[in-house]
Amino acid sequence: MGAASLANLERCGFTGAIHLVSRSRAEIGGRKCLASIGELPQGTDVAILIVPQSAVIDAIAACGGRGIGAAIVFASGFAEVGAEGRAAQARLTEAARAANVAVLGPNCIGLINQVDGIALTFEPNAQRVETGAQPHIGIVAQSGAFAAILRMALTAKGLGVSYAISSGNEADLTAEDFLEFLIADTHTRAIALFIEQIRRPRDFLALAARARDARKPIVLMHPGRSRRAQISAGSHTGALAGDYAVMAALLRHEAVVLTDTIEELIDTTELLARFEAPVAGAGVITNSGAIKGFALDFGDQVGLDIPALAPQTLAALKASLPAFASIDNPVDVTAQVIRDVFIWTETASALLADPAIGSLCVPMVAGAPKNAMDKVDALLPAIEAGGKPAVIAVLGDEHPVPAEFVAAFRDRGIPVLRSPERALRALAHATDYGRTLEADRAAPPSREFPPLPQRGTLPEHVGKAYLAALGIPVPHGALARDVGEAQEIAARIGDPVALKAQAAALAHKTDAGGVALGITDASGLEQAWREMHARLAAARPGLALDGVLVEAMAAPGIELIVGAKRDPAWGPVVMIGLGGIWAEALGDVRLMPADLPRERIIQEIGKLKGARLLAGLRGAPGADIGALAEVVTCIGALMRAKPEISEIDINPLMAYPDGVLALDALIVAQDAAN
Repeated sequence: MGAASLANLERCGFTGAIHLVSRSRAEIGGRKCLASIGELPQGTDVAILIVPQSAVIDAIAACGGRGIGAAIVFASGFAEVGAEGRAAQARLTEAARAANVAVLGPNCIGLINQVDGIALTFEPNAQRVETGAQPHIGIVAQSGAFAAILRMALTAKGLGVSYAISSGNEADLTAEDFLEFLIADTHTRAIALFIEQIRRPRDFLALAARARDARKPIVLMHPGRSRRAQISAGSHTGALAGDYAVMAALLRHEAVVLTDTIEELIDTTELLARFEAPVAGAGVITNSGAIKGFALDFGDQVGLDIPALAPQTLAALKASLPAFASIDNPVDVTAQVIRDVFIWTETASALLADPAIGSLCVPMVAGAPKNAMDKVDALLPAIEAGGKPAVIAVLGDEHPVPAEFVAAFRDRGIPVLRSPERALRALAHATDYGRTLEADRAAPPSREFPPLPQRGTLPEHVGKAYLAALGIPVPHGALARDVGEAQEIAARIGDPVALKAQAAALAHKTDAGGVALGITDASGLEQAWREMHARLAAARPGLALDGVLVEAMAAPGIELIVGAKRDPAWGPVVMIGLGGIWAEALGDVRLMPADLPRERIIQEIGKLKGARLLAGLRGAPGADIGALAEVVTCIGALMRAKPEISEIDINPLMAYPDGVLALDALIVAQDAAN
């Protein structure tokens, strides 16, 4: 590792002083070795510590004694190996801060600074790459292998990498520290991240907002959706898994692009580094008729809008394409392009001039070298004149493609990928990023809310009364302490009614038999009262009730759930989805920040899988989307105004064409002592 690190510094052209420390060698490669860290010049910039785990903490302390500003720790055996390793890493963190030494690692491969020609790594492929005016990409990966993979992949595409940083276990410096630097760095145009654990979520969110305002893309791959991936992340980086869904929802609204695969991470980073992000939909031109239907299906699957073309575009295409061609988007240029290669030119020019088209995807068979270069000559002028993002997707899997074909496009900044799936996914991410940048950022105004009536878990009747005071409709009803009072309430509000047992300790009433529905007369109510109390006595002996909530039965509607939680790391997040058992069975929910504007909440509601139900499916009545958005807006404002609230659950929220009704409510607030 020592020899590789020294060779990397020399190969990358580092011109500063290099000091070697060795207890066993007087010189290495003609360079004099010092016997200890204590002999180093005062104020050396950085120390690369190639020492065993057991020697790291003493070395950090010695670096502090010589005023060394930073240290890179390659050694493993810290938090990634269990409790003993975590304790050792905690001691390392304490030693670094006591010595005033910024530490990268442990369990990392270091960093490469291509801007200044400094390679502080043992990674064997490190070398200075002259990139001229090509876009520069900053890389941060907690995995050393990923830092190297991303750098090699992006460099192979002709892109410049400004910095590639392997942050490892992050005992001291974290991804957030490097992200802050890269956002401000004038050499860095886009940022690619591979992070298994975001250690400072609130800081990360704030930095994401800063990058969004600077229009500097952040593309992130964050494994950890599955339980096994969460366990793997813990064993690999010493990280405890967070709530992926909450993280993803909040970061996406700050314009962070989350990718699911390595290819998506690489492709999307390349696209956003080379072009301004599109906002309008994608145009697709292909010389394979089979790709038309595939592109429409796959575009729908990945959320890429492939819009209908404007009349003037259709007219232009009709003039240049043969009469038997299908004139729409995607465009099949047909086999006629074999005879007239400039059909490519005319078709690309027409699509790129259409205001509904923000980007272009060209899935094609490259062909033999002469044919391939003819296509380059036909497409390049149109793409460059169009001034919109474009991706060439070469069909044929591993079938050889002429190198000059790929080089001709890449030299002009046009990505060349080997499948339409990769191209369409990258365009979907880029378009979503562009639309997020343009979305309304104005947070709804702050609101004043009355004090919570109590802390802990609020019984349903208390929670509903509080929601009603906020303007959220609830069924007519009242709390009864005995059967006679219940009958009086039922007579007042009208049959049919529901009975619901009420206690702070009875959040899940149905499971304990504490609910009776559809009661239509006084005698039936008395019987239901007795039976419900008998079920509760058997299920929850000794439970003290506040009483029984007697409520009017709601008319049928669309059952939804609106909720919120205060994630201890990320803060408040609001949710809407299909309610009742469907919330768990289908998982059709949308998570969003608590300060999302009303119009963007409506957009999120429209992204539900069950959104067609809300619009009125097959003649069935739909839902009042405006009223739904008002409830979500109110719950978000409540979570922002009342930090003591940890959870809100309105399930179901019944939606009607002319309003909503909260049929059940759970509000959990921290005890005052907390």
